[in-house]
Amino acid sequence: MKEVTISTDGACIGNPGPGGWACILRYSDHRKEMFGSHPHTTNNRMELTAAIEGLKALKHPCKVALYTDSQYLKRGITEWISGWKARGWMRREKGSGLKAVLNRDLWTELDCLVQSHQITWEWVKGHATDPDNIRCDLLAQTAAREQIASKR
Repeated sequence: MKEVTISTDGACIGNPGPGGWACILRYSDHRKEMFGSHPHTTNNRMELTAAIEGLKALKHPCKVALYTDSQYLKRGITEWISGWKARGWMRREKGSGLKAVLNRDLWTELDCLVQSHQITWEWVKGHATDPDNIRCDLLAQTAAREQIASKR
């Protein structure tokens, strides 16, 4: 099984507002940058989209180390999603009972994609010392500002 590293980031100018996402895939000595944008979105949707697009780029099942600076993405996919699915895509909210899970469309897509791979989810401090995170942040910010996308 191929071992791949994926670094991701999402950005939004205002929240909601114009958004961008980016990911960097590394396999052996190969490196691929991908990015895209949406005219009206949220930062969390862009974080999810970055992970989804990175995983969609994989042609075969892989062993993946996925790096994100988003606790929402990491905790959502590793801790919360099983409870959401068990409750019919509802989340517990203190004092309010159950509420619909936000971004369900993206969570369900991500949930399908992760089934094909062996993924470890790693949190990195954003905009700090991880070069791929810093590069993804720059690409996502540029995509959000300029509403551009990489060629696939």
